Amino acid sequence: MRMLNLGVVAHVDAGKTSLTERLLFDSGAIERLGSVDDGDTTTDGMDLERRRGITIRSAVAAFTLADRRVHLIDTPGHTDFVAEVERALGVLDGAILVLSAVEGVQAHTRVLMRTLKSAGVPTILFVNKIDRVGARHRDLLQDIRRKLTPGAIALNRPVDLGTKSADVVDLDPDLELAEVLAEHSDAALESYVDGIDPALLRRELQAQARRGLVHPVLFGSAVTGVGIAALRKAIVDLLPSVDPDTSGELDGVVFAVEHDKGRSAVARLFTGSLATRDRVTFARRDRSGVLVTESGVATGVRDVDGEQARIPAGGIARITGLPGLRVGDRLGVHAADGRHRFRLPTMETVVTAESPARLFDGLSRLADQDPLIDVRRGPRHGSLVVSLYGEVQREVIAARLAEEFDVTAEFSPPRVACVERVAGTGHGLISMGETVHWATIGLRVEPGEAAAFRLEAERGSLPAAFLTAIEDTVNATLQEGLHGWPIQDCVVTLTHTGYCSPVSVAADFRDLTPLVLTKALRQAGTVVCEPLEEIELEVPEESLTMVLSTLTKHDGLPRTPLLGNGTAVIEAVLPTARLREFQRLLPGLTGGEGVLTAHFGGYKALWNQ
Repeated sequence: MRMLNLGVVAHVDAGKTSLTERLLFDSGAIERLGSVDDGDTTTDGMDLERRRGITIRSAVAAFTLADRRVHLIDTPGHTDFVAEVERALGVLDGAILVLSAVEGVQAHTRVLMRTLKSAGVPTILFVNKIDRVGARHRDLLQDIRRKLTPGAIALNRPVDLGTKSADVVDLDPDLELAEVLAEHSDAALESYVDGIDPALLRRELQAQARRGLVHPVLFGSAVTGVGIAALRKAIVDLLPSVDPDTSGELDGVVFAVEHDKGRSAVARLFTGSLATRDRVTFARRDRSGVLVTESGVATGVRDVDGEQARIPAGGIARITGLPGLRVGDRLGVHAADGRHRFRLPTMETVVTAESPARLFDGLSRLADQDPLIDVRRGPRHGSLVVSLYGEVQREVIAARLAEEFDVTAEFSPPRVACVERVAGTGHGLISMGETVHWATIGLRVEPGEAAAFRLEAERGSLPAAFLTAIEDTVNATLQEGLHGWPIQDCVVTLTHTGYCSPVSVAADFRDLTPLVLTKALRQAGTVVCEPLEEIELEVPEESLTMVLSTLTKHDGLPRTPLLGNGTAVIEAVLPTARLREFQRLLPGLTGGEGVLTAHFGGYKALWNQ
């Protein structure tokens, strides 16, 4: 049976989770249709998700559709959980982008569509809520073509729109369909000129939709079930699927960690296969760019339904027995390529609680499910620092700490997460006899393209345990910097070593290394740098002047705008610290029509000492 890994994405409240529930129910995968309002949907498994009516973590469910085994991945809709969406996109064969027929094309909908296009994910657009008062059809379809994709192809149309009896009617291939398909096909162009060939147009629609060149649009209602049969047919006919294959070497990526019934890592396999008792190599790069590689034996491998099996390429594996396996890790032959595939958070907050131990345990568990929150030691005893995307994410972390770990946490106001970079070259050396430590250590620091630890002293001049103690402590010390920020792009070279057997112990080297490294860093000096955003703005032409003025007032550096069809496209660089405020003002400046997409744009020096 062929496999299809299908994502469901949407702006919050468009009806994404309701659609997921309807697909599972109509396929027989669940016996009862859950409701977001009642808090009993299948994929929103957390109590917090049910109460808030939003999806916080990506969830996976499975159902059978014709000759397809579909793995349905329900993703968060709120912008604060964009990392969940982005990490899910890397494992998808196709996607459904859900829109509301009432609210229409919203700003975050446009961001999601751009993301799907850039990731090359073939996508069907489902316009939900046609039974709601205020639902739209023709003007909404025009908005979809203008704001989301000119390759939108309507496959049905609603009747009795905005009423409880709303229904849909299938559309036959026509000149409009031929015109859109002709953009990418000479055969469709001939059909457009010489006369409609319905069979040819259906074949072209299937081929182009599976390649992501055009985007089918279906109207319906997840609550009433109208239009769902057509959507189910489109999933089979118009989205690509893969044959299960166990040949080749293992290659996969972890996109979720679950703790529902013990800890399991959820991974999509691209090649090879995986079964219980297989040895697995996996790797990631930490925030400083250092490659971390591990391996171990999987004590359990199960499919989406919880059955123990050998999972082939194209499948989703739930892996147990590998506690070091984290979200974003690359499995198998391409482990050395394991880099961050999604935007890192650029805000952080200090967290405290009456019980620092319980706080650490709770945040560590949450970081296991989302390593990008990056729990680390705070500036005060017992405090911790976590990274954030936004205020809603902070509220969710606080609520989960209280409900799941009985920890009442206090959060400082979020601040932008800066870094430090080494300004020059510095050297530190402390010899045995100068301190109470039975060790000699010399370290040189200098700028580099990535963090690295190198040896200038002979490897055999120091026992392996002492060398490991130095390297581990160097990495930990660099995370604190001279001014409290992590130091990036720094090469640290061990130049001198010495020990006295049998008196010297690893603790001597762990305790002395921070003193030597700090000495070298003070000599080299460090520069504190703030993060920048590369942004792209799409705004109505009449609001261009106000947007540019506001952008420059927020320290943005815009490039020359591109004008056309009543729309202005602006590329600019903006400090991350000013991004949230500018985003808050943008709807008022553009009448709600402005769309902003942002990605990390490097760092800019603030000051140095």
